[in-house]
Amino acid sequence: MSAALTPERLEELLGDPGDDTLPYGFAAAVARDEGDEFPTALCEALVGAGFHLAYLPPEWGGTFRSFDRSLTLVRCAARRDVSIMPGTMFSIIAATCLQLHGSPAQQERAAKILRGGGAVAFALTEAEHGSDLLAGEVRLSDGVLDGEKWMVGLGMRCEAVYVVARTGGRGPAAFSAVLLDVAAVEPGQLERVPAVRTGGMRGIDLARMRFTGLRVPEDALVGRTGEGLEAAVKAQQAVRLMSMAGSLGIADSAVRLALDFAAARKVGRTLLTDSPHPRRELAVASAALLAADVVATSAARGVHVLPEVFSVWAPVAKHVVAESCDELIRRCGTVLATRSVLREGERGSGLFQKLQRDSGVVRVIDSSTLANLRSYAGQLPTLTVAGASSDVQALTTVFALGADLPAYEPSRLDMFARGSDPVLAGLGAVLAEVTGSVAEEDDVTGELLRRLATAADGLGELTRAAQQRDADPNALVDAAERYAWLHAAAACVHLWHANQDRSLYGTKPGSTGWLGAVLGYLLARADGVDPRRHGAALIPALDAVAALRESGQLFSALPVTLAPTRQEPHVQG
Repeated sequence: MSAALTPERLEELLGDPGDDTLPYGFAAAVARDEGDEFPTALCEALVGAGFHLAYLPPEWGGTFRSFDRSLTLVRCAARRDVSIMPGTMFSIIAATCLQLHGSPAQQERAAKILRGGGAVAFALTEAEHGSDLLAGEVRLSDGVLDGEKWMVGLGMRCEAVYVVARTGGRGPAAFSAVLLDVAAVEPGQLERVPAVRTGGMRGIDLARMRFTGLRVPEDALVGRTGEGLEAAVKAQQAVRLMSMAGSLGIADSAVRLALDFAAARKVGRTLLTDSPHPRRELAVASAALLAADVVATSAARGVHVLPEVFSVWAPVAKHVVAESCDELIRRCGTVLATRSVLREGERGSGLFQKLQRDSGVVRVIDSSTLANLRSYAGQLPTLTVAGASSDVQALTTVFALGADLPAYEPSRLDMFARGSDPVLAGLGAVLAEVTGSVAEEDDVTGELLRRLATAADGLGELTRAAQQRDADPNALVDAAERYAWLHAAAACVHLWHANQDRSLYGTKPGSTGWLGAVLGYLLARADGVDPRRHGAALIPALDAVAALRESGQLFSALPVTLAPTRQEPHVQG
C-alpha cells in the first residue's frame, strides 16, 4: 500500500487555486459550475494521488488512520471545489454500512471497487418521503425488489449499490439492506436516470434508481433481515463528520476571498480591513470559522474515543458547522458587496456565488436542518441531567491535539447516547479550574466563561420546560439547537484547556483572545441574537485568521502549509 497522501502533498499537487492557468483552481471550478459539468479531471487527478483511499480502512487497502487527518486532507481539496467530495467520496456511507454488517465477501467486493476508484452507491431516501425514513415504500418481498430511490449519489456510474428496502410492517426493524452488483442485474429490472439538478454542487452525479421486479440473489442480503435502517442511521454519523470538511473548505475560500479584497480595497485612505463596519463583519466571519474548525476537529477526534455518544455529537457538530459557515458566507458577502454578485469582468468573478450555492447543498445533503435537530432532541432529558460525571482521561485524549487516538471502531456506534454528554458534563470542572485565572488576565473572556457556565447549568430546566404539555410545540427542537451551540462552546473551552502548551491558530500558547472570540460568537448564537453585539470580543479571531492568511496557513488548529500564492488577490478593488 502506498503512503498516505498528506494535506501538504495535496496542496503541492494541485497548486494555487487562485492561479487561473492551473487546471484545478477556482477558474476551472467556476467554468465547470457554469456548464453543469462533473469534475472529471480533478477527480481523476485525486484518485491518481490516492485521495480516494483516505476513508478506507487499511484492511480494505485504504490509508485511513484517523478522522481528523482525513477531514483536514478533504477540506484542502474542497477549498478548491467542494464537488470533489461527491465525486470521490460519496461511497463512504455504503462502505461504513458494509463495515458494520457486511459479510467478508461483500466487504471485499466493495473494497475492490473503491480501491480502483469506482463507486458503491447508497440508496435510502425516496422523493415522496424525504427525511421520514420510516415511511419508505421501496419493498423487497419474496426476493423481488420494487420501487424508486431518489438522489442516489454516484447512482449513474456506480458498479454496486447498497439499497435499504422495506421487508416488514412498521418500525425501524421493517427495513433490510441488500448489496446489488449493477452489471449482474437483468435488463429492464433497473433503470437509472439523472435526478433533478441542484442549485449548488452543479454537475455532481445524483440519480433516481427504479427497481422493477428485480430479482435479488440470496447472498445479496447484508447482515440480518431487519437491520438495514439501523446500520444506515449509524453510518450517517460518520458521514456527517466528512460533510463538515466540505463546509470548512467552502468557508476557507469565502473568508480568503473577502480578506483578499478587503486588504487591497480602500475607502478614502482607509483599508476595508481597518474600517469599522467591514472589520466587524470580518470579525464575525472569522469567529464563526474558528468555532466551526474547533467543533469539526474535536468531533473528528471524539469519534475514535467516545463513538457511543455520536448519535448526539455528530448531528450537533453538523448543525454548528453548517450554520456557522452559512453565516460567515453572508458576512463575507457584505464585505464584498457588488463584487459578490459579479459573474464576469474581474478575476474571481462567479466564485462567491458558487460558494454560496455549494454551501446550501452541503448544509442539507445528508439531512435537513430540522431532521438533524430532531434526531437527538428526544435524548435531551438524559443528556442534561444535573451532576453527570465525565471521563477526564477520555476528554484529554480527544482535545489534546498531540495525543494519540485509538483505532476507529464503527461497531461501537450506537443509535442512542446512553448517558450524559461527556463534553458538557466535563465542562464544570474545567471552568472551576480556569475561570478565575483567565479573568485576571482577560476580563472579557473571563466574563464569557461565567456566562457559559450559567447557560450550561440551565439546559436541564430548559429541557424540562420543553416537555410540559402546554409547552410551545417547537420548544424541544429549540432546546436542541441551544444545546448544540453550548456544546460547541464547551468544546472550545476543552480544546484551549488541553493545549495551553501549544500554539493554536498561530497565537501564543495559552492565548485567550481567540477563545473569547469564539465564545462570544457561540453564546450569541445560543441566545438567538446577532453576534455583532459582541463585536469587540470577536476582533482577536480576525487578527488570528488574517495572520494565518498572510503566512499561507490553513485556518485550522492543525497546522497545514498551503500552496504558495503566485498571483494577485482573486477580487480586485
